[in-house]
Amino acid sequence: MKPPAAAIPADAVAALQAVEQRLIRGDFAAALSTAQQLVQVAPDNAKAQRLLGAALAGLGRRAEALHAFERALARAPEDALIHNSLATILLAEGQRERALAAFRRATELAPDLAPAWYNLSLLQMIENRPEAALVAIDRVLALAPRLLPARVQRGSILLALGREDEAIAEYRRARDAHPDAVQPWLGLAGLKRNRFSPAEVERLGALNANPAIAERDRAALGFVLAQALDDQGRYAEAYAALDGANAGVRRHLPWDGAAHSTQVDAILGAFAQPAAVHAAVGDPQQGASVIFVVSLPRAGSTLIEQILASHPDVEGAGELDDLENVLVEESQRRGVPFARWASQASAEDWRRLGAEYLVRTARWRARKPYFTDKLPGNWRNIGAIRRMLPAARIVVCARDLIETALSCWRQHFGGSLQPWSYDLASIGAYLRDFERACAHWQHLEVGAMRVQSYEALLADPEGQTRALLAFCGLDWDPACLQFHRTQRNVTTLSASQVREPLRRDTARAAKYGSLLDPLRAALGLPPFAQKRT
Repeated sequence: MKPPAAAIPADAVAALQAVEQRLIRGDFAAALSTAQQLVQVAPDNAKAQRLLGAALAGLGRRAEALHAFERALARAPEDALIHNSLATILLAEGQRERALAAFRRATELAPDLAPAWYNLSLLQMIENRPEAALVAIDRVLALAPRLLPARVQRGSILLALGREDEAIAEYRRARDAHPDAVQPWLGLAGLKRNRFSPAEVERLGALNANPAIAERDRAALGFVLAQALDDQGRYAEAYAALDGANAGVRRHLPWDGAAHSTQVDAILGAFAQPAAVHAAVGDPQQGASVIFVVSLPRAGSTLIEQILASHPDVEGAGELDDLENVLVEESQRRGVPFARWASQASAEDWRRLGAEYLVRTARWRARKPYFTDKLPGNWRNIGAIRRMLPAARIVVCARDLIETALSCWRQHFGGSLQPWSYDLASIGAYLRDFERACAHWQHLEVGAMRVQSYEALLADPEGQTRALLAFCGLDWDPACLQFHRTQRNVTTLSASQVREPLRRDTARAAKYGSLLDPLRAALGLPPFAQKRT
């Protein structure tokens, strides 16, 4: 039987309130100091332990925060706020199943706790369960109809479910209810069926000029303004807006391109021999159920996955982080970076790591014999894939370099994703790293990869699709040509595009002409005028 939660002494109530106020202001260091004093006075008080955990979490001390929340829960197991706080830390620590259970418990204990429902919705989306996410976010909006993040989240969920017209309407409702907010505009910018009107260009320009807009929000809004100007054919103005928007993100998101290239060199150096030289111990068919789709961002990987997932034998799992997590955890266990231990790992090590990956991804094989793993950055891990999962298929998506680069430069990825994509020189360096890595893997692992050209697919959809399916060991199925009709959840930036038939008008670089010559130079390509002649 759990001991009862201890009360806070009367003379400590003011201190508890001070901690709460400091947490609200984001003054986590001061909150931590006072919370530590409170815990000394009342070590068994659940609320004091919860506030201590919140202060530690705010300072990034997640392991200590986790212990504080667990101590709080031991004293007050029916406290929904503690379950919600604990779940947030568990999610940050990658413990998704425990986090999901804790969020659910919080909503059971307090059905009117909107933050718990909102967090549950976010996790359901991470887990690629938009139907469940929609149920949770609708509960939030029933409790708080004007909550902007919930409205925006609902738009994202509807898009993932393929309900694009409803998503557009949801984003527009949020925009009109919150005219100074940036997030609804960002949602609209990702929808292919939405084209900005001249009136919306004017609204965006006025919002962008609003001095009350935070600097980072202004940078994000610049990408939307650029798209709106592009929709109107005002390419020089769109380029100028993009230039400013990327510069705004770059100020807060540094990128060390030289360090990345050095890291890629180290990884390639660690895999100097083909996987066959280090054949996996045990089943040579380990990984036969997996189809890896790797690429640069904006290079067609979501399209390729949609084609494959239209096959009755393939489950489209989306962007899984399981492979990367297995490698990171092995690096932590060994205490050295991946590139340093990879060349020394034994065949048994690789077999063990491959088996761990298959355990983590087992749910994607529950209904169908094959599944796709579409995390684009796994191009760095092809050497590891070949050793861990020797029977896995690997499809590398390739698209015209200048089109890929421009598409990345036009995209606000959000958060700290793709930090290299906000500078033309960095884009060039990153794309060259990708190109030489893929050339290395092709030379090393002859026949183990298929490079799928986006342009070749546009030119010959059926021939290329037949060849892709054959490479993956799949029988021909005409549903793969009608991929846009396949009903599945898609949560990437390309969710809108893959629900349309193939379009041959996606190239945009020529519309910007010589404005993109600095980008061409970064990629080692000739200038626009020279290309035309």
